[in-house]
Amino acid sequence: MTEAEALSLLNEQKEYFAKGETLDLSFRINALKKLYAIIEKYEDEIAAALKADLGKSLQEGYMCETGLTKSEISHMLRHIKSYAREKRVLTPLAQYVSRSYEKPSPYGTVLIMSPWNYPILLTLEPLADAIAAGNTAIIKPSAYSPATSAVMEKMLSEAFPPEYVKVVLGGRAENKCLLSLDVDYIFFTGSKAVGKEVMKAASEHLVPVTLELGGKSPCIVDKSANIKLAARRIVWGKFLNLGQTCVAPDFMYVDASVKDAFIAEVKKEIERQFGKNPISNPDYGKIISEKHYARVKGLIDYDKVVFGGETDDAALKIAPTVMDNVTFSDAVMGQEIFGPLMPVLTFDNFDEAVKKLRSLPCPLALYIFSSDKGNIEKATSRISFGGGCVNDTVIHLATSAMGFGGVGESGMVSYHGRRGFETFSHIKSIVDKKTFLDLPMRYQPFSQLMLKMIKMFVK
Repeated sequence: MTEAEALSLLNEQKEYFAKGETLDLSFRINALKKLYAIIEKYEDEIAAALKADLGKSLQEGYMCETGLTKSEISHMLRHIKSYAREKRVLTPLAQYVSRSYEKPSPYGTVLIMSPWNYPILLTLEPLADAIAAGNTAIIKPSAYSPATSAVMEKMLSEAFPPEYVKVVLGGRAENKCLLSLDVDYIFFTGSKAVGKEVMKAASEHLVPVTLELGGKSPCIVDKSANIKLAARRIVWGKFLNLGQTCVAPDFMYVDASVKDAFIAEVKKEIERQFGKNPISNPDYGKIISEKHYARVKGLIDYDKVVFGGETDDAALKIAPTVMDNVTFSDAVMGQEIFGPLMPVLTFDNFDEAVKKLRSLPCPLALYIFSSDKGNIEKATSRISFGGGCVNDTVIHLATSAMGFGGVGESGMVSYHGRRGFETFSHIKSIVDKKTFLDLPMRYQPFSQLMLKMIKMFVK
């Protein structure tokens, strides 16, 4: 795509939005139904594309992508009338007689830039929120997941005209063209490094942004935890999509007194869930590209590997790998892993562990496995993080009933459900002042009497 083509697309969408069709609630509802229907129509092609790009099994692809997307659309269809309704708020006595209310309004044309690790979910879920809020959308999926991107381009071009929803395929050149546009909102999911570039580009036009990034999400296991259940749930969340999940438990922070028992259970769970040779398991996926494979493989310290470590360069597969006696200075702790490596670190004092985690950049997620209510309260209240779970992993993002998003270096603004609708909406604050009464106190010339009256109303 050239800059001229990008600008032409933007103008087409802005002109279409200006017609006001997307403001109509019945139009939005119909569009959401079309989106749901087109996903159902192409479910088989979506599954095949996810298998080609990431090696995802049919079950994982539906559970973590297609199914969750459909669930978000269904949520919007159930609640859109409530979300779009004007909300009356209290009017101060000084503004008597008037009606004050908040009116959700779409931004206009939004740019949605999605990643490769969950290409369906992280593209179509924010699209559903943007459509529900009444926007038009330009979508830029990742070039690293070409099969899935191609399916989305095919299905969305069938469902919607380009002046309403348009998928733009390509790589960095297309990203650059789209980021140069004066769109009305940018929604970006991806790495922190690219997020900085997105925010920098947005600042040129003072465009508001949502950044869904990542970080090293800690998983705390204290001595009161149910070790067997913790291992089972952690192994599932850690190695889901081969660890290529923005909210995957990045590293284990385990009480030293239960570390050996925890690692022993983790080994059992890996074998139970993936078999004795996970690389040969057809339901065990692959790393997205040679570049990412080489980076993750380079983080393995074979002197510290206590389980796994097998790799297949041709298939871009790395077995679930557990590393013990890891320290915060090790290479694997220097960046977000985004792969099937499980470094295990230990602590002797819970308060010191909390203090250490507080000193690190804010992660997108935090997990704690514990039956100690005091420890749970300390971790969830004193450590800053986007969201998380107590005695489980990852599942907090699988609900439309609460927002999902980062804080600090892990991102800004949240979405899902009502939060998603509001993310793609500007909430206008409006006062409707009546004309049958006009209090004189605010007008000049002022007097002592007027000042007394003002003090009566404004205090």
